[in-house]
Amino acid sequence: MGQVDLHVHTSVSDGRHTPEEIVRKAAAVGLKYLAICDHDTVDGVAAAIESAQSYPELMVIPGVEMSTLAVGSEVHMLGYFVDYTDVSFKNILAEVSDSRIGRAEAMVDKLNEMGMKIEWSRVQELAGDGTIGRPHIANAMLEKGYVSTFKEAFDKYIAQGGPAYVERSKITPSEAVEIIIKAGGLPVLAHPFTVKEPEKLIKELKEVGLVGMEVYYDNYSPDERKILAKLAAKYNLIAAGGSDYHGIDDAVETLLGESETPVDAAEKLIALAGKNV
Repeated sequence: MGQVDLHVHTSVSDGRHTPEEIVRKAAAVGLKYLAICDHDTVDGVAAAIESAQSYPELMVIPGVEMSTLAVGSEVHMLGYFVDYTDVSFKNILAEVSDSRIGRAEAMVDKLNEMGMKIEWSRVQELAGDGTIGRPHIANAMLEKGYVSTFKEAFDKYIAQGGPAYVERSKITPSEAVEIIIKAGGLPVLAHPFTVKEPEKLIKELKEVGLVGMEVYYDNYSPDERKILAKLAAKYNLIAAGGSDYHGIDDAVETLLGESETPVDAAEKLIALAGKNV
């Protein structure tokens, strides 16, 4: 079990556990650094930081995972040490988040057209006070027995290119980098292998302020990590990483701290942000 997880979701977006529960779980497994990176919202950060006061060995890094769209690829951008109280930043995130709702409704409509009777009201119930996302749709599919696993819902139906997938209007990756920097944060490219031409994008984003990229991500193989580590070194980027934990299905997810992200990844980000630990 590692000491670092720089990519974790809570119930404020599409995770199952509250920020407080995530902090307790992180402390229980011995994490030293934890980054809360909910999709297009920072509303869970304050609660996580407050909860972490009970665990002096654990540092919560305020973060976000912004949804963006490049040509032919959905790209997610992580922002670490963003000012989660910045009103203008939160307004931008709210606009991006609002677009998720229309997209989710359209995906449910597609599933219904395919004979999978998913009720929009149930998806809303599963999301609760969080931002509606594809994991909530996947859970609704699981409940109805249309799929046997969370992963199957994505792989067969709602991942990019799937028959029920719907694009939504988003900002570009470069715009996200600039927005994160303006909010005082450090932009890091999430799960690069979801991008069709990762090196091309990395080069473009480096020019506008990218400081890191995920190398130690979720279930990337050793060979995949070697490829990404070489790219990070080539472009002088911090090799970050995390579990992308949602708490939806612990049987198949990479659990908190199991991404093998090295401690120095967090420490380099902390130094770059000028924070004292």
